[in-house]
Amino acid sequence: MPDPSTSLIDRLSATPPVSDRARAESLLGDFVDRVQEDPESAALLPHLAAGLFRDLMLSIADHSPFLWQVIVTRPARLQQLALRSPQISHDAIISSQRDLFREVRAGTLSRDEAVAAFRQNRNAHALLVALADIGGIWTVDDVVAALSAFADASVRGAVDLVLTETADLGRIVLPDPEAPGEGSGFTVLALGKHGAGELNYSSDIDLVVFFDPDASCLPEGAEAPTLYTRIAQQVARLLQERTADGYVHRVDYRLRPDPGSTPTAVSLPSAYTYYETVGQNWERAALIKARPVAGDIALGERFLADLRPFIWRKYFDFASIADVHAMKRQIHAVRGHDEIAVAGHDIKLGRGGIREIEFFVQTQQLVFGGRRPALRGRRTLDMLAALCDEEWITAQARDELSHAYRFLRTIEHRLQMVADEQTQRLPSDLHDLTRFAHFCGYPDLASFSDALTEQARTVQRHYALLFEEGPELASDIGSLVFTGTSDDPDTLATLARLGFREPERAAETIRGWHFGRRAAITSQRAREVLTELVPALLSALGGTPDPDAALAALDRAFGRMPAVVELLTILQSHDRLRLLFADLLGTAPRLADIVAQSPHVLDALIDPAFGEPVSDDDGIDEQVRQIIGRPSDYEEFLDRCRDAARQMGFVTGARLLSDILSPARAGEAYAAIARAIVRAAFEQVRRNFEADHGIVPGAEVAVLGLGRLGSRELTASSDLDLVVIYDFDEASRESDGAKKLDVVVYYTRLTQRLVAALTVPTRRGLLYEVDLRLRPQGGKGPVASQFRGFINYQSSEADIWEHMALTRARVMAGDEAFGQRVTQAVTELLDTPRVAKRVFKDVRAMRKLIAQEKGDADPWDLKLARGGLTDLDFIAQGLRLAHPDLIPTPPGASTAMVIARAQEAGLLSEPDARILLDAHHSLGDVFQWQRLMAEGPFDATTLSRAILQRLAAVLGLPTAEALQIHLTQLRGQVVKIFDKVLHS
Repeated sequence: MPDPSTSLIDRLSATPPVSDRARAESLLGDFVDRVQEDPESAALLPHLAAGLFRDLMLSIADHSPFLWQVIVTRPARLQQLALRSPQISHDAIISSQRDLFREVRAGTLSRDEAVAAFRQNRNAHALLVALADIGGIWTVDDVVAALSAFADASVRGAVDLVLTETADLGRIVLPDPEAPGEGSGFTVLALGKHGAGELNYSSDIDLVVFFDPDASCLPEGAEAPTLYTRIAQQVARLLQERTADGYVHRVDYRLRPDPGSTPTAVSLPSAYTYYETVGQNWERAALIKARPVAGDIALGERFLADLRPFIWRKYFDFASIADVHAMKRQIHAVRGHDEIAVAGHDIKLGRGGIREIEFFVQTQQLVFGGRRPALRGRRTLDMLAALCDEEWITAQARDELSHAYRFLRTIEHRLQMVADEQTQRLPSDLHDLTRFAHFCGYPDLASFSDALTEQARTVQRHYALLFEEGPELASDIGSLVFTGTSDDPDTLATLARLGFREPERAAETIRGWHFGRRAAITSQRAREVLTELVPALLSALGGTPDPDAALAALDRAFGRMPAVVELLTILQSHDRLRLLFADLLGTAPRLADIVAQSPHVLDALIDPAFGEPVSDDDGIDEQVRQIIGRPSDYEEFLDRCRDAARQMGFVTGARLLSDILSPARAGEAYAAIARAIVRAAFEQVRRNFEADHGIVPGAEVAVLGLGRLGSRELTASSDLDLVVIYDFDEASRESDGAKKLDVVVYYTRLTQRLVAALTVPTRRGLLYEVDLRLRPQGGKGPVASQFRGFINYQSSEADIWEHMALTRARVMAGDEAFGQRVTQAVTELLDTPRVAKRVFKDVRAMRKLIAQEKGDADPWDLKLARGGLTDLDFIAQGLRLAHPDLIPTPPGASTAMVIARAQEAGLLSEPDARILLDAHHSLGDVFQWQRLMAEGPFDATTLSRAILQRLAAVLGLPTAEALQIHLTQLRGQVVKIFDKVLHS
């Protein structure tokens, strides 16, 4: 790699071909004559006689009137740039541009001289960048970085100069005259390519100016809007006014909020209000690249930090795709957007152009960046890499689009170097186009055309995959017309072909949506999206086992939703979500109801992580805490807990539905979600409680989960069986807070607060039902149990069913060391020697009591039916308690684990154990699916045949009748083993 301190001349590696050599030689000859007469540039003469530098000068003379004028105007400037390192020259120009205000302040430069210096620095920098670019020294990445750095310095230098002049007039009091911007209440944000650090050669700079109306630097009685607007206008004039020395930058303030009715400088409160109420997606896209570059930088950074919720939506934002694509279509209509034709082609706005790459990146940033912080960067190339790293695009897409972007940006710079114009359109005249192809380094027009066409088609292909796959899945399925009041015969035929058994009812349902019979679909936007989506939606519903039932479920969901645009937009934007949502409607109405309440739960289904499920406690705990985040108050915490449980539960159910998770692993995931919610709720409740009442010195607490929560076999609708245990030092029975409480009252109220946090309905709905009846003395005992009393009760008074419950006890939350003590104590209780016959007798009696109280005759009640999951649990629990020496399983062990250990210990024969494990697996799988599919009792007489058919498929059986026969046979075998084992 060349030494970066080497001179520009010595680092040259390429020069473009010359088109009109005679003319170029003539121009260069005239320039050499001038240099010979100028002692300040005489050192150039040897390099102008031969070599790459001479070739470079010929090429510039031939192709760029702008650059040649800059060169011949001041030959000494060219000599200085040519004989120094490009980086050293760049740094010196930047420093000069940024600090001109200091020379004016010190009196070494007049105001007019500073204005001229601004422009001379710009000319020098423009020439430096062109020499380093055309001469093969700097890459396009180097070029855009250098151009952006110079723009930063220009804006900062101009702002500091105007602020200094304003302070000299007594209109503002600068906290630090050496750093005028700091604390000035005036901040300038760069947007577009400037903000991203990707500025092009002759670009306008898009600036937005904001001010703090309450800034302390304002004198008494100052009118902030007038003052700061005047400063902004003076900055623009200083940068863009043309003089004999040219200009610095063209300034565009039109990206500010509502530019038609707002002053040039916008107050921060007005800006916040605007973005929060009427801010649009194109403004979000612009603000992705926003960067404070001048004035009060810290103020600008705080402003952008406060705008993050507007720019980066919490949920995947598919509406952005439609919006940005609409912008793209609008550009096509206004600017003329044809097929790729090299002559006259716009390499920015045309097919396969720079804008398509930018939209490709920015749209996905808007959609996914709210939940993927790595996608919040400003630079296009960086974000292509991040999209690949986050697995939203392939490595091939990243590499091809990155290469195309660099290629097109290089062509853009060459175009703008010709005459210092902000143009991206190639010459239409073939002669001019051929000359330009030479300027870009190509030997002829054909090779340039081939290269450009190849890159544009690559961009077009990737862009089309994201933007131009319309949602019209039904274009080839036939007529679908739902206007008027009568049925269209062709539409009824199409619906019948799609699988609807009652096409007339389906047509009437959809017509009702268009007529506004569902409040959620009364807005104009909702009906517009629905009109576009209905064909694709019906096609998706037609792929379900029962399209009529799925459509009816969707209609009911619409009836419960306050608004439907969000859901429809998501479904419109993604084929796979549409198909899965249709499956949910037909098979798992519980999940479809969750989507109706919170459409953005569908986001998780297109996250690459959806196919890589996590079901362990720690992994899910981390995910739940990420969703809960840092709520601002307790009410928001409760809402976010419900959001987290709903979202995580939905994803678990969807993974089960998609065969990504087995039913057993889904049970583990549901249990892990509940554990994470209990832990988070207990920690928050405890913090709040301690803020009021302090702590009881030396006291400890643990929350136990029992039942299916404890054994990690939870379902989508399970209650949570909890027991709260605490211990304390008798010497400290009172809390030490402002509102002191006795220890018993303290933990009673803490437990009640925990239960309320888990059960109280909020605006986000319900969380869990909590059952504390497995505590000592059931509903008659205190809601929180003192540790010693708990042990004494379990050792001397507890019935067998209470010890059976303890076999599935597991610590959920609380003090870790105390939780280990509780676990050890429960283990010792379970390991207490017992008389096996007495244990079995008590277990049988308990099972009989449950049958009497709750019934056991419903063949679809796989938990309570004779030979069902309760019998399997009781067999395992009875064996564990009767033979602790042979089955030393830990608390929280699953039924399957205990049965397997019992067989290993010789307590069950291998055939019996195999039958029990098979029954537990099959009944557990179907039971998990039942709870996913239906709310409340599973009533087979009211459910669609499609749901029963799907249930049969869980066990690989052809029909619901075959499933019922199989389950009945399994339960019969379990009953026989139950009687044999528990009568031994």
